[in-house]
Amino acid sequence: MIDRRPFDSLGGANHGWLDAKHHFSFANYHAPARMGWGALRVWNDDTIAPQTGFPPHPHADMEIITYVREGAITHQDNLGNKGRTVAGDVQVMSAGSGITHAEYNLEAGNTQIFQIWIIPDEHGKPPSWGTKPFPLGDRSGRFVTLASGFNDDADALPLRTNARVLGATLKAGETAVYDLDTTRYAYLVPAKGKIEVNGLALDARDGAAIRNESKLTVTALEDAELVLVDTAA
Repeated sequence: MIDRRPFDSLGGANHGWLDAKHHFSFANYHAPARMGWGALRVWNDDTIAPQTGFPPHPHADMEIITYVREGAITHQDNLGNKGRTVAGDVQVMSAGSGITHAEYNLEAGNTQIFQIWIIPDEHGKPPSWGTKPFPLGDRSGRFVTLASGFNDDADALPLRTNARVLGATLKAGETAVYDLDTTRYAYLVPAKGKIEVNGLALDARDGAAIRNESKLTVTALEDAELVLVDTAA
């Protein structure tokens, strides 16, 4: 089962400095049929104007993954962490028992991000933050794990949840395959480009909510950049 969530059906609000689209209920957008997908709770598609951003604010007991699509995001938190994550790269914040952070676009142009929240398996752990480069060329034609709660994914940023966040880049006409346990939930969004997943067409920034599928066959109809989340129920 694959349920297409067209980009123009997403909730959201334009705050001037922030143009936010929500795949799931978030802030003032409430859709009872879109409260999450398995352990995936939030997928926001944010465009942040230059020299603006989110001032310090708290989080607790959530795995927060930021995938930078364009520009760069600069992070600072009350643990003393500071870092700049650029387009194509990923940061993970495990909010745990509590963390206060700020996220700014200090670049000359807009920054575009996917912010993904996944419910952790355990609560109250010490908070942490990390970032890592993932060159787009290294995931050409295949899915690469960017963040993971599985010990076998040694090259990925760690998550405290039974989930993976994966990325792929495909040239027009290329196909990538991902084997999926039929008990799992998956959510796929093309950051760029038009694709087909198991024969269903998706435009850039559409979502695909996936269940009861044993294999995902993704074909790029034009050059594409993909983000996939695979979570437990």
